[in-house]
Order: sequence, then structure tokens, then C-alpha cells
Amino acid sequence: MTDDLTRKLLAEFIGTFALVFLAVGTAVVAGAVDSGLVAVALAFGLVLTFGAYAFGPVSGCHVNPAVTIAMIVNKRIDAIVGGLYIVVQFLGAITGAFFLWLSVEYFDVVDQTGALGSNGYGPGTGVNLAGALVIEALLTMFFVLAVLLLTDKASSPVMAGVGIGAALAACHLIGIGLTGTSVNPARSFGPALFAGGTALSQVWVFLLAPAIGGLLAAVIYPLTRAAEPAAEPAPDPAAS
Repeated sequence: MTDDLTRKLLAEFIGTFALVFLAVGTAVVAGAVDSGLVAVALAFGLVLTFGAYAFGPVSGCHVNPAVTIAMIVNKRIDAIVGGLYIVVQFLGAITGAFFLWLSVEYFDVVDQTGALGSNGYGPGTGVNLAGALVIEALLTMFFVLAVLLLTDKASSPVMAGVGIGAALAACHLIGIGLTGTSVNPARSFGPALFAGGTALSQVWVFLLAPAIGGLLAAVIYPLTRAAEPAAEPAPDPAAS
């Protein structure tokens, strides 16, 4: 494994670890209703904005298998490297969730969500199974499409991180009251693994729907991206 690939994989691991521990951790500490909802949405947006500027130059800061899937489909990342990204994203999410579990079990942190910030559907969540599948697929599609467009070479790289963070925050503002907002299979799997029970039995929805959303974004992206500027015509030697 080359040093460059090692740096990329480490960046994806740390970035996903941070997203789960800091952003999902905000839900665990602050809850996800009333003012807590806004705090959690902002936490996800701010952590991803930080990650985009810190790790973007290294790995692209996917920190989300749905983003990586879309990048593979659009040939913006090699499929083998993308597969390794997805592996370390799940490992980072599991590690972040482990430290959240440790905090609740042994550090006297009170889990305001009751399920380690995991996603869910059914009675008490605001949406049924079909709704969870559709909502998560659509939210992921919008978010991943934003990532693809904002990181396109036709876009401004200076503002990409802010736009991506804002897109994730917006998805959480609507999605928290419905499914808890996944839009990221790794983010969902880590907490569900340690929460167990209903969260773990339902996690397949939050693996499948975001993957579908990422594929939809990959299909829509080429149809919506800005046209590349026309190349300058080569000088005519005869005109010299």
C-alpha cells in the first residue's frame, strides 16, 4: 500500500470517526427534539465542513459510503480505492460509536436518544417503513448530488466545504424528526451495532436507502453539472 493511499484511508477513517463521535454524540448529549434538533443539525453540518477543509485535500473527505458509491459510478475515484474507502468509513463509524457507548456505559453520560443516536422508523418516530426508505433515498440523493456538484471542477473550491456542510445540516433539519436522518450507511451502522435491539434490526433500511440515493445522485449529476468552458482554438500557423 502506497503512502498516498495510506494517508487517504487514514483521513477517511478519522473523518468518519469524528462525524459519528462529535455529531451523533451531540444527539446523544443534547437530544433531538426542540432546540436539540437544531443543535444536532448544526453539529453534522459543522463537523462535515471542518472535515471538508481538513481532509478534503487528502482524500476528498467522502466519510460516507453513499458519496463514495456515487464517485465510483461517475469514475471520479478508482473502484478498488473506493471499496477501501467504504471499509475504513465503516471502521471509523464503529470506532466513533464505541466511544459513545463507552461514554454512556462507563462515564455517566446520559443518552438523551435512548438508542445511542441510531436511526429508526415505526411508532414514535414519525414515519413507517415505506416512508423511511423513500425519505432516506431522497435526502441522500439531494445531499450526494450537492457533494458531486460542489466538488466539480466547474465549481468554486473555496466555498465547497461550506455548501456541503449546509446541505447536510438542511437534510438533518427535516429528517431528524422522521428517521433521525441517516443519509450515510456507516453513520447508521456504527451506533446501531452498539445499541442493538430494534436499532440493529432496522439498520438494513439505513444501509439500503442511502446507497440507492447515492446511485440516483450519480445518474442525475451528469445531467445537471455546469458545462465545461470551450477550449481555446489552437493558433493557426498560417496566420503568423
